Amino acid sequence: MILVSPGEVAFEIFGFPVYYYGIILAFSCLLAVYTAKVVYSKIYNDVKAEFIWEAAPFAVIFGILGARLYYCIVNLDYYIFHPFEIFYIRGGGLSIHGGLIAGILALWFASKKYKIPFLRLLDVFSIGTVLAQAVGRWGNFFNNEAFGLPYDGFFKLFIPLSKRPQDYINYEFFHPAFLYESLLNFCVFALLLVVIKKFGAKIEGLTLSVYFILYSLVRLVVENIRVDSALDVGNVHIASIVSIIGLLAGIVMSLVLIFRYNRHKIPN
Repeated sequence: MILVSPGEVAFEIFGFPVYYYGIILAFSCLLAVYTAKVVYSKIYNDVKAEFIWEAAPFAVIFGILGARLYYCIVNLDYYIFHPFEIFYIRGGGLSIHGGLIAGILALWFASKKYKIPFLRLLDVFSIGTVLAQAVGRWGNFFNNEAFGLPYDGFFKLFIPLSKRPQDYINYEFFHPAFLYESLLNFCVFALLLVVIKKFGAKIEGLTLSVYFILYSLVRLVVENIRVDSALDVGNVHIASIVSIIGLLAGIVMSLVLIFRYNRHKIPN
């Protein structure tokens, strides 16, 4: 089976192109917020679920700006010579790690404004975020991005000549790395629902820490076969380095939260 992108443009309005990437990004943002709101309503017994919609613009706007800024920084060798393209988000070029950092900071401000516990807010948004990531990866498909090493097996992705890295210019088919990550993120979403249902109201922050662990593992697996990621010293993908940091942070955070919870359970 061969996956072939139909192109970046979904349709035009009065000659103005509307991109699949933008449509999927917008839908993913709405899906993330809606999911966070539903999860909050079902897990926590308070009346602040409706504030999720009011807190959402903080996370979405700052998340997108952070994702773009991070992407431009790790591709600085290009954007330093094309500075005006920094503002051209419609053509793609967002990094989830930058979006997560900016989104967390934005939610901290939102938690203060709406008097919602910070870790509780992060827990529900981590579930919405990973679901949005699973859907959002399909934007890379239409942009011919996030593909893996050359692959000519049963299920493969065709990449047009103009989108191939120079080292792989003579290859037509590649691993659909975007699809692998999308499917794995759906699995992470399902696991996080189990975690928050069982521990969400007892150990706030645990769902977020498990998200860090599982999503970091997903990225480490996928980045191992990707050929179009930004690179750091020694040809190590920057996303892999950040994922290792996220994995370690998630493990430490989980252990600390569980230790504190068990300590408080033990009678004096």
